[in-house]
Amino acid sequence: MPATPATRILDAAGVRWVGRAYAHDPSVTAFGLEAAAALGVPAERVFKTLMADADGEIVVAIVPVAGRLDLGALAALFGAKRAVLAERVVAERRTGYVSGGISPLGQRNAHRTAIDATAMSLDTVFVSGGRRGFDVELSPADLVSITRATIGAIGAP
Repeated sequence: MPATPATRILDAAGVRWVGRAYAHDPSVTAFGLEAAAALGVPAERVFKTLMADADGEIVVAIVPVAGRLDLGALAALFGAKRAVLAERVVAERRTGYVSGGISPLGQRNAHRTAIDATAMSLDTVFVSGGRRGFDVELSPADLVSITRATIGAIGAP
């Protein structure tokens, strides 16, 4: 498995995780759905990491790839009036990862993080391991603990 800032954080924390690599198709832009199909797991267990601007603060939102981020719910969760998706260049610069491989773990800068509450009903979830074509599987409790995430209903179908 590739060593990335995300896997180094997991190892340093003593978290049990499993790396799952797959062949990324460069023509695909629905990275999370590609991961679910390639790994043979339900899309409800694969979560995407999105960067948003909540009243001028860059925050992280982790939601199932099968749905979308409810920006209003994210703003409310963080006590902001409004949230919008961060520009790609901002997300890449703030995290140190390339779009499609942005992990919620091991980001260059610390950000407040929210994870959709649906994750908590699952035994394990998949998130980007820090590269396109590489996900890590871990317990949602460990993901919340390492990211210091707030749990909330931020996903929408």
